Amino acid sequence: MSRPSHDHVRHDPAHDATGDSTHHHAHEVHAHDRHAGHSVSMFRGKFWLSLALTVPILIWGHVLPRLLAYTPPHLPGAAWIPPVLGTAVFAYGGWPFLQGAAREIRDRLPGMMTLIALAITVAFVFSAAVTLGFPGMPLWEELATLVTVMLLGHWLEMRAIIQAQGALGELARLLPDKALRVRVEGDAEHVDEVPVSQLREGDIVLVRPGARIPADGIVRSGESGVDEAMITGESVPVGKREGSRVIAGTVNGAGSLRAEVTGTGERTALAGIMRLVEKAQSSRSRAQALADRAASLLTWIALGAGAATFAAWMIAGAAATTAIERLVTVLVIACPHALGLAVPLVLAISTTLGARAGLLVRDRRGLEQARNLTTVVFDKTGTLTLGEHRVVALRTAGNLSEDEALRLAAAVEHDAEHPVARAIVHSATERGITAPAADAFDALPGRGVRAKIQGRELAVGGPNLLASLGVTPPPELAPFAEAASARGQGVVYLIEGSAILAAFAVADASRPESAEAVRRLHDAGLEVVMMTGDARVVAEAVARDVGIDTVLAEVLPRDKASEIERLQRQGKRVAMVGDGVNDAPALVTADVGVAIGAGTDVAVEAGDIVLVRSDPRDVARIVNLSRASYRKMVQNLWWAAGYNIVAIPLAAGVLAPWGVLLSPAAGAVLMSLSTIIVAINAQLLRRVPL
Repeated sequence: MSRPSHDHVRHDPAHDATGDSTHHHAHEVHAHDRHAGHSVSMFRGKFWLSLALTVPILIWGHVLPRLLAYTPPHLPGAAWIPPVLGTAVFAYGGWPFLQGAAREIRDRLPGMMTLIALAITVAFVFSAAVTLGFPGMPLWEELATLVTVMLLGHWLEMRAIIQAQGALGELARLLPDKALRVRVEGDAEHVDEVPVSQLREGDIVLVRPGARIPADGIVRSGESGVDEAMITGESVPVGKREGSRVIAGTVNGAGSLRAEVTGTGERTALAGIMRLVEKAQSSRSRAQALADRAASLLTWIALGAGAATFAAWMIAGAAATTAIERLVTVLVIACPHALGLAVPLVLAISTTLGARAGLLVRDRRGLEQARNLTTVVFDKTGTLTLGEHRVVALRTAGNLSEDEALRLAAAVEHDAEHPVARAIVHSATERGITAPAADAFDALPGRGVRAKIQGRELAVGGPNLLASLGVTPPPELAPFAEAASARGQGVVYLIEGSAILAAFAVADASRPESAEAVRRLHDAGLEVVMMTGDARVVAEAVARDVGIDTVLAEVLPRDKASEIERLQRQGKRVAMVGDGVNDAPALVTADVGVAIGAGTDVAVEAGDIVLVRSDPRDVARIVNLSRASYRKMVQNLWWAAGYNIVAIPLAAGVLAPWGVLLSPAAGAVLMSLSTIIVAINAQLLRRVPL
């Protein structure tokens, strides 16, 4: 697997944070292909001006005075108000549709812009001809209303799309504009406020309480809790102290931190997230391709239906005005707007929801496939387990409490560097146990360590230490030690003189959330498999601990992809969850690849989806989001298709014998309502619990 190309989108987060309108406009353009070169503000401005021009057209037109039975105010040249203002509305308000139609025709992909442009052009040419002497009733009111309603619909549509795709903008705004850079000159410390863009790796920055962290870095002094919710989705502040990593854009809590900058600009975790979100929003899904084909087909159906409608009304002896009005109504009402919006809006919202929840969708097809999964395969180390040793169980002899035994053992091991020593010390720290200082520390090579703790001479070590001292575990500890060894766990003992005070089982500890993650997947009807290179006895112990169904143990890294293929040959739809580096071949082979990523690792391109906070419970959330998104897409597609099946015959005039005829303006309103209904239904996806 390769890292993502930085050429795909050039981001300068510090620059983005200033609210650069050019970048925002570029993003708007990218959001919707048929609106290339358009913006929300452009449609909004054209709508309001067109509306202002349409009002006098309606007042001095033919339809409204007849319907409301009033006489328009008499003005010199009032008869020219509808033609002149109608022409202005057509040229000014209709220009985006004419422009879009020209682009579609040039690309040989006629679509909704072609239909709209054809409808308003037919209405304009016919009305102009009538105004200049051709017999019939002009359609200036219908033309102006049609253009205005279309502008309103496109304004609302584009605004919905841009809001749904706002993840990048939200992320860009996380970075502050300024940073406090610390300079040390002799014994004096100077703090300068500088633009974030001037920070370089190795600089020391001061992060005051409540401020945003300006760059990725490592804490060099201070303690605080940092709110990383906008990056990881984790609502609980994360404790930071010397040596802890901090992420650009996160919010410092009540403490003050001094951090050494390790990443700026495109090398920050935030920039990596932005690249992944951008790539996800530009990737096409199968559902999107299906909707596009359906919209293209509907365009040709609408053109055919319009021509047939015009011919039928002319053959039936209707006036040219009536036939053209029917033609315009069919072209307008059949615009596949709702169909074109049904899938993209759902996908945009789902991508944004995922980003906010710490699920970075790198490829939408992965999210789309997740609803069909039958099996989830987890890598063990670092995924279901912490990837670090901990005391996973302990047993004491006599009246010694577990906390006291761990306190004494941590004190003895405090200065040792062995992984087992680190496991005991970390386990004590995580329990909130403070170890006393040790005296006369002495390492016993191959056996363990010993030290004097508060006047007591204690030692910690494994079976070799017991053998050298000539002691054996007492009856209350021996079964515990044998059971731990049978599970592939290491066992060390706390010894005072010739008395064994406690036994500790040390192993790669399961994540606290792993059991719940497996349970959630089971509740969703999925089989859960663990695949690891560890010995079977170790793997099965972890599997029992978290509730795994199937264990694939002693699998070499190069064979993991083959195991995924074997499961697929059994007819299973497989997701692989791994660290994104060692498991890259398996991630690519799986139907859905889910990469565990934390901090700067989110920039690693591996799999289809990245779990920012490395929480295995988020795999079930991926499945839930995929299923909910699919339901919304199906609902929208059925609505859009069903609407056209009913609306096209109605617009053509099949109910005319019963006095039911839709005007072009009414057709435009119905078409816009259909689009709005699809947009509202897509927005309801935000309410789905993940």
